[in-house]
Amino acid sequence: MKKILILVCLLALSCSKSSPKPPTTPELLFPLKSSECTTGVTLGTTNTSEVELAWNASARTDLYEVKITNLNTNLTQTLSTTTTKQKVVLDKGVAYSWFVTAKNDEVSETTASEIWKFYNAGSQTTYPPFAAEIISPKSGQTVFKDTNNDVALEWLAEDVDNDIANYKVYFGTTTPPSGLLATNAPNNTTVKVGVVINTVYYWKVVTTDAEGNASDSGVYQFKAR
Repeated sequence: MKKILILVCLLALSCSKSSPKPPTTPELLFPLKSSECTTGVTLGTTNTSEVELAWNASARTDLYEVKITNLNTNLTQTLSTTTTKQKVVLDKGVAYSWFVTAKNDEVSETTASEIWKFYNAGSQTTYPPFAAEIISPKSGQTVFKDTNNDVALEWLAEDVDNDIANYKVYFGTTTPPSGLLATNAPNNTTVKVGVVINTVYYWKVVTTDAEGNASDSGVYQFKAR
């Protein structure tokens, strides 16, 4: 009987142990979202500077993986650290996006922060808007039209100078799309378009600011159902 009780107790203790959990989500701190980063330290006579990225600590984290992408070249640097800061060398006057992934040694599941964008300060006094981020439809997605045979196109736009003038939406069945579907005001980031089922469509958004600076979202495609 004594042996049985000991076995029951051991089983109870093993069952009471909680399963390993993934890290909590890291929160980005600096450079600020959709900002101009002016704190970079110039490196010699080059057109580069060293910028320190920072984020809040996440629980149950053994390692942070930092990914920062040059939005002009789409080249990504991947860096790892056990602290909540990471210095990185960046080109001046260029837009970047970045995010942090938290990992631990007990589980394979990871958690990632939001993706933030910023400009690394250069000699210019005005910056183009960040390229519009396509929200819906995602590229390659199959989308069901509504009762009016329409599909809603939606995007997100950010600008350091906060002077977006308009959005030009190009749409068509060939790539790159050349047909101007709409010119939207700064506060209007959606437009509906008529579609035919089983047809692949291409679209993009060109964002222009008050200074005439423009950025292109790149071409996205979807299939209508």
